[in-house]
Amino acid sequence: MNSAALLAIAGVGLLAAMDVAIKYLGGQMPVAQLAFLRFAAGSVGALLLAAWLRPGWPGRETVTANAWRAMLVVVTATTFFYSLTALPLAEAIALSFIAPALIALLGVVILRERFSWRIGATLAIGFAGMLVIVGGRLGSAGFTAGWGVLAAVASAFTYALSLVLLRSRATRDPAVTIVAFQNVGPALILAAPAAWVWVPVSAEGWALAALIGAMGVVGHMLLAMAFARAPAATLAPIEYTALVWGSVWGFLFFAEVPGAATLAGAGMIVAGTLWGQWRPGRPRTAG
Repeated sequence: MNSAALLAIAGVGLLAAMDVAIKYLGGQMPVAQLAFLRFAAGSVGALLLAAWLRPGWPGRETVTANAWRAMLVVVTATTFFYSLTALPLAEAIALSFIAPALIALLGVVILRERFSWRIGATLAIGFAGMLVIVGGRLGSAGFTAGWGVLAAVASAFTYALSLVLLRSRATRDPAVTIVAFQNVGPALILAAPAAWVWVPVSAEGWALAALIGAMGVVGHMLLAMAFARAPAATLAPIEYTALVWGSVWGFLFFAEVPGAATLAGAGMIVAGTLWGQWRPGRPRTAG
């Protein structure tokens, strides 16, 4: 497996861990406040990292492109955070996994990337694995909270679009510049809505908000580095590994034991992702 794939898997794993903390805090404060705290904390980490790495002042093109992406990030975060508070974690994560197919398709449409049969087959295997997991989880309880479902789907679309735009910038802008815009921009946009609905935050809430911000910065740094090394369509199937990460974090933090359907679906997701990343080597010739 190449370095881009490993970076993407690690980034997705950190963001999946962040989702657990977000769901926990979602019961204590409004979504706008939660999203603001996440990006405000992330801004501190991103700006400190930028001060250390000194990537240089961004040009007008960089500012414009990343400002548009910051607005997409706001929509993605607020809709997904809402879905986490309105739906069980498994349902929210499962619904978000229409994003890999959208990433690959938008990569073809916007970036003119090549859509190979291997990528298409990998996406299909990952999607089938997701359905196996969801089917097992929903066998005893159907989907509820229609607004949460719509929010999760909307979040998947804007997330896919933001990652395709990330691919277009990742080869031009330093990763730390991208991540700084991705945190500072949303924090500024969300400041007024958060102030309007603000409720007192406990010491635990502040600590978790700081942790969420740190995980967001590092996770998106890893994704930015990955997308600078590989096409969006190639990395899209790795998004499915968040279901595997979700099972791991659920077991570690909530003592949730994955059922047979979860294990079977996770196996399909991992197998499909590894197969999609594998490239047969060229045969060696004598002499």
